Amino acid sequence: MNLLNPTLLEQTRHSNSAVSSKIVFVGRALSAFIAGELIPASQNNIQILSPDNFPDFLNSLSLLTIPDIILLEAAPDGLWEKAVKDIRNNTMMSGIIIVLLSSTDDKTIKQHALNMRVHDLYHAPFPVEDICERLNFLVKFKLIRPRLLELSRSVDLKYEMPFIKRAFDLLAAGSALLVLSPLLLIIAILIKLDSKGPIFYISKRVGTGYKIFDFYKFRSMRTDADKLISQLSANNQYAAESKGKAAFVKIKNDPRITKLGNFLRNTSIDELPQLLNVLKGDMSLVGNRPLPLYEAEMLTSNEWTTRFLGPAGLTGLWQISKRGKEDMSERERKKLDNFYARKYSFWFDMKIIFSTIPALFQKEKV
Repeated sequence: MNLLNPTLLEQTRHSNSAVSSKIVFVGRALSAFIAGELIPASQNNIQILSPDNFPDFLNSLSLLTIPDIILLEAAPDGLWEKAVKDIRNNTMMSGIIIVLLSSTDDKTIKQHALNMRVHDLYHAPFPVEDICERLNFLVKFKLIRPRLLELSRSVDLKYEMPFIKRAFDLLAAGSALLVLSPLLLIIAILIKLDSKGPIFYISKRVGTGYKIFDFYKFRSMRTDADKLISQLSANNQYAAESKGKAAFVKIKNDPRITKLGNFLRNTSIDELPQLLNVLKGDMSLVGNRPLPLYEAEMLTSNEWTTRFLGPAGLTGLWQISKRGKEDMSERERKKLDNFYARKYSFWFDMKIIFSTIPALFQKEKV
């Protein structure tokens, strides 16, 4: 099942690289590239502006002249950052697509672009056809997204967990919490003694039908861990294959983890509070892992929305299939998630549960 209109998706997939959109380029050094290569390839008259003229352009906008895409030259002078802020502060430019072009592969620019949440960044040498195709997709997805959000709410309302799966979740999770309560109390005390901060780490996660809920774990990181995630993005083990645009985040040798946190993670004890999520109905014992918001928002393409049509779970197919293998790719993980969402059943869940315990003792984790 796909959330997006099949006909529109088919047109998007097979469309050529031409961008039939209103595009404005703002920059100096790359003006020759825009005029000589990008405009002919896109078959579009892209308006070229200098950074000095951009403020006047913003002030003169009307409903009939608003562009679909703003291409900004990410020059070392940092003027592009001010331009992004000016765009975001302009009510007429709400929802505008912002793409950066940089003449160098500058990590600082990448980091600032990530923090400012621009739609994309390309650096020289520029893959012209890829840029045109990406711009084409961004414009079409902008039109599709309102429908996608509407359908995601509909999926959330219509989804009903099978009775036998829910009954097993309540029985198993309730029994586990009762039996493990002495251990949970000891872990809570140790966490308080090990480092300053709360016992539980509560974050927003995206589960079935893009439902957002509070996700519980024993805290295994420093209290400022979320603030440091952008600084550590270069160490993301999934980033290499996707050129820094990985949907999943897993930091190698993560310095944010406390000493006790390493033990909790290696034994998966930090996951035990998610039994409360199972009791609340946010998750099932078995399903696709609920994702942080910054990961879920990157999986809205037709190819990967299927994973959100199955139950969210404490353990799942990718954990037992590939956990412990360093060669596990982001694409493999997403394919496993999609497979489970289409094929899950009570007996399939039992097989995954019985395979989870051996997977917990593997030395490497994905």
